Order: sequence, then C-alpha cells, then structure tokens
Amino acid sequence: DKQGLTGKKVEYHSIPYRSITHFSVETAGHFDLDAELKIWLSGSSAPIAKTFTKGVDIYEVQAILTQFVAR
Repeated sequence: DKQGLTGKKVEYHSIPYRSITHFSVETAGHFDLDAELKIWLSGSSAPIAKTFTKGVDIYEVQAILTQFVAR
C-alpha cells in the first residue's frame, strides 16, 4: 500500500493463510482490466480489499489463494 506524494512510503501486511475464512475476486469485464480482491479474516467482519491493475494476473492470485486456503 503506497502512500505519500512520492509513493515511497510502503506498508506491508502479513496474513497467515489459516486466518483467511474466505475471499472473493471481482473483475470489471473485458475492457476494464482492473480487479478487486477481498479477503475476510477470522474475527473480523469487514474484508481487506485491494485493487489490482492490468499488470497483475488476478486469476493466478486467486489460484494461489485457493491452493493454500482450501487445505
């Protein structure tokens, strides 16, 4: 999560897979390549939401999450 005028301040979050209760991926369609990933954690009612641009293969992210969360 980049912040600030220069975008140099970066914040990283580490989330153990076992804390993820479920997640969703939403794409806008063929012409708008942005996608949103929402992750729900145990003990929290509001999801963590991140927007991905066309440079990230959201389906690959979804496949990795599915592989580790569904264990």
